[in-house]
Amino acid sequence: MTDYDVKVPGRMLSSLMTEKGGFAELLEMMLNQVLEAQVSEQIGADRYQRTEDRGAYRNGSRPRQLVTRVGPITLRIPQLREGVFSTEIFRRYQRSEQALVLAMMEMVVNGVSTRKVTKITEELCGASFSKSTVSALCTALDARVAAFNERRLGSFPFLIIDAMYLKCRTENDGVVSKAALMVSGVNMEGFREILGVRIGDSESSAFWTDLFRWLKDRGLEDIAFIVSDDHSGLTAAARRCFQGAIMQRCQVHFMRNVLSYTAARHKAEMAEGLKRIFAAEAAREARQRFDQLAEQMEAKAPKAVACLEAGLEDALAVMELPKRYRQRLRTSNMQERLIREVRRRERVICIFPGEPSALRMVGAVLAEINEEWQNRRYFDMAEFKEWKAEREAKQEIENVIKI
Repeated sequence: MTDYDVKVPGRMLSSLMTEKGGFAELLEMMLNQVLEAQVSEQIGADRYQRTEDRGAYRNGSRPRQLVTRVGPITLRIPQLREGVFSTEIFRRYQRSEQALVLAMMEMVVNGVSTRKVTKITEELCGASFSKSTVSALCTALDARVAAFNERRLGSFPFLIIDAMYLKCRTENDGVVSKAALMVSGVNMEGFREILGVRIGDSESSAFWTDLFRWLKDRGLEDIAFIVSDDHSGLTAAARRCFQGAIMQRCQVHFMRNVLSYTAARHKAEMAEGLKRIFAAEAAREARQRFDQLAEQMEAKAPKAVACLEAGLEDALAVMELPKRYRQRLRTSNMQERLIREVRRRERVICIFPGEPSALRMVGAVLAEINEEWQNRRYFDMAEFKEWKAEREAKQEIENVIKI
């Protein structure tokens, strides 16, 4: 059979749709005749024919539905008592069916709702796919997500960590909030990777600890610097699992925290002072600017100044790194962009049928972004390697002195 790529103008679509039933019946009749001829050739005898050259006997038929360009058709597949009937007819339609399934999965991953997918496929194929059918077909994404989410890791000196919340249905048809915990990293060659995602009930220390151990079991090592929000469960788990790593508090989150304690009439003044602190070239200069801001704002926003003082050193941890790495590692903005991309597609779904469905969608989106990241180096790591060697040498000397 020959493939034809037919492009139908919009004005002709309605007229063709009215004739589609006749085309489908004609194609169904022709293909069933071909199948009958092929089975006769394979067994060496026509229906009801007696011959010594017969290789097998017919044993009825089974129906199989195919979705074609002219609509769904039902074929009668011959069955044999001995052996299996084979035909080349289905290869073309198997490829088309696979392409259709992949297209539906791609639509779902890119934020098209299952309701819209069913309408699109009905217009294209003349056959209706229920929401449950589309969801079932999308379970084929599980293998892709598992391959991405369980792959072996290696040395990642920089980790950037954050989480987002999704809504999932329970077995009792209730709706609960689930945390999607995401970890990204920069490897020793300077390329970014999304290391993994887990769905859990909350951002508890126990769950973060379980996630970090899972990453280490997959080969994650050589962690030198971690960027995250100041979530107590997260930071406690990170310090426990990655001892010796520098913990950087995201400066953007920190500024929001400080401003939340500031009265509206003083927010602009406080924000300007915070920007001056974090724009400093060195930690000593940043502390001096903090002293100036504290003196200026102590009477106007005492709680904000206290919050700033308590978290300042964690927010200035990035000053320990060489200057070229500070701008990108002073915040968790990289993870925030990931969350925005996932949120854009999750917003269409609103409520996931369950936790596996949420992991499937989030994992597929992250796997897609991870592939894009492989095309561009994020950092030149030469200066970091020198800094790391000097830091390790200094630490060894300090250990000898202690002994």
